[in-house]
Amino acid sequence: MPESPVPLPPPAGQAIELVGKWLEQVVVGLNLCPFARGPWTRGEIRLVVCPASEDSRILECLDAELEYLADTPRSEAETTVIILTGAFQDFLDYNDFLGLADERLSAGGWEGVFQLASFHPAYQFAGTQPEDVENLTNRAPYPLLHLLREESVSEAVDSTPDPDEIPRRNIARMQSLKRDEIRTLFPWVPPQQPES
Repeated sequence: MPESPVPLPPPAGQAIELVGKWLEQVVVGLNLCPFARGPWTRGEIRLVVCPASEDSRILECLDAELEYLADTPRSEAETTVIILTGAFQDFLDYNDFLGLADERLSAGGWEGVFQLASFHPAYQFAGTQPEDVENLTNRAPYPLLHLLREESVSEAVDSTPDPDEIPRRNIARMQSLKRDEIRTLFPWVPPQQPES
């Protein structure tokens, strides 16, 4: 059988395991999102694999999860992380798609109900270089669409002293990591990260 020119997506279980490990060790373990610990420990973060490679199919996955969250109590599914295993190896393509995803939320009447957070293996903030450690705060093993309930975000922000300090604290945390810690926590990130 000839080799496929396009890499096949990993099995869903493997992707869920890797993203779960990242949530446990990085997002919760490093306290990058102080709002994630409770839902994670209570099993309220839903992990779903979308193996699609076409934008239209990915938007269908997004629609299905928006409907699911709307119909499901927060105590069962506080939030959903859609793991995109078949698309967006390139960060710029992923970043372009986020505009379509936001438009889909608006067109579906979900604005003010849900919001999207974005994570990608090669995430790069505007004004940074690819190797800058602050990019690690949004780097995940796969491209992700994280659906958050606006109500929950508002409650979390209101109950957190100085929530605007979270990004600065996260950057400082990433800068404090040693090279071997970065390799352990982010094995999918190229090893050229600068020594801290």
